[in-house]
Amino acid sequence: EGVGVMAASDAAHAEALCGRDTGGLALLGLAPSAPSCPHGPALLFVKTSQGKEEGRRFYACSACRDRKDCNFFQWEDEKVSETRLAAREEYNRTHQPSHTHGQNVERYKNFVLLPVSKRRFCQECQQLLLPPEWEEHSDHQLLYDISTAQLQSPSQLLYPLENKKTNAQYLFADRSCQFLLDLIIDLGFSRVLSVGTPRLHEMIQSKASKEEDFRVRSLLLDIDFRYSQFYTEDEFCHYNMFNHYFFAGEAGLETCRKFLRQGNSEKVIMVTDPPFGGLVEALASSFKRLMAMWKDTDKEDPISQEMPMFWIFPYFFESRILEFFPSFTMMDYQVDYDNHTLYKHGKTGRRQSPVRIFTNLTPRMIVLPVEEGYRFCSICQRYVSSGNQHCEICNSCTSKDGRRWKHCFLCKKCVKPSWFHCNNCNCCALPTHACEKAAAGCFVCGQAGHKRSTCPSLSRS
Repeated sequence: EGVGVMAASDAAHAEALCGRDTGGLALLGLAPSAPSCPHGPALLFVKTSQGKEEGRRFYACSACRDRKDCNFFQWEDEKVSETRLAAREEYNRTHQPSHTHGQNVERYKNFVLLPVSKRRFCQECQQLLLPPEWEEHSDHQLLYDISTAQLQSPSQLLYPLENKKTNAQYLFADRSCQFLLDLIIDLGFSRVLSVGTPRLHEMIQSKASKEEDFRVRSLLLDIDFRYSQFYTEDEFCHYNMFNHYFFAGEAGLETCRKFLRQGNSEKVIMVTDPPFGGLVEALASSFKRLMAMWKDTDKEDPISQEMPMFWIFPYFFESRILEFFPSFTMMDYQVDYDNHTLYKHGKTGRRQSPVRIFTNLTPRMIVLPVEEGYRFCSICQRYVSSGNQHCEICNSCTSKDGRRWKHCFLCKKCVKPSWFHCNNCNCCALPTHACEKAAAGCFVCGQAGHKRSTCPSLSRS
């Protein structure tokens, strides 16, 4: 699960990718012959200057926004020498994990056979230690007497990767995790493709090991290879959700296909919680590919167009998600995280968690807990937060952030309670806003009426 930098726009993300702050950037996607870095095939971007149609295209790492974390960069039209290609391949090889997934599975089997008094975990190396390795880690900070319960909750044993520009690994609070699992069960799903949701995956795995009648199964796809120490190849795939890359190659793809194919009568749902600083276009492309894999294996219900999905993301990305998935609806449920200081349920005003569930399921099917203040709107036919009052003019429950919004007759829509109509800008905004900013046009062509991401001057692949 990942929160990322909440204020980072897609443009800022791409600018950080190329390590420059001048000009605009647009994602062109995955190219068939894209070069690779340690995180898989690079993504193709185009750099633009205001008033010009298109700049020079380049490749950059799909997973890391900061070049300090991955400095891969190559112009699309650049001629790369054989020597440099060989050096790159060697670099990519040496920057892979020291153990394979299969080796980690064997290590785990040996680890669980040890008495608890001999089970040690190196906090510095984030690794389960077997007795012959103790001496090598003698000057490291260790955890001793690792219990079975700890092994079944690796997300609590491992340090969260909180580099906001790369991993931004924030983990579901128990409240949100239990709600998601209860909802999945109530909706009749028995298979969960957990994309970047390790805590949900481990809750399912733990229940399956303890309760004989628990029928839900999960497959975790995650870029954090440390989880390979705790799960078999059928339970975890090393996966980059920004470029749909399975690090194990065809074997990883086949594991995912097999999971989606098993038991055609069993309903599958994908649950994903990407880093919020990530590019929405890249994520949407990968999710569509996973959906296509499901559709190829779905024999029972040929009418279904999309694999059922919960996409956990901030409410202010709603328009971007709907751009790629028009069938999705944003639910009012506030998702909160254990290790994030701000995104906690129960806070008021602007301190409420902005994280929501986007889904292609029928909204009225998503029952939200009444004891937490959610209610059912009979007109909208969906559950909403208590502060989200139905607007008779908009004919909708319009609030996005949990506060009661107000209708602006000049804007012809509901706006945040702290906004007021500005006659200079001819729209609602904060009283402290700078009017001159409202006159600024598209960064690419300078024209008003659209943003960089939808500029007609940009050619897209």
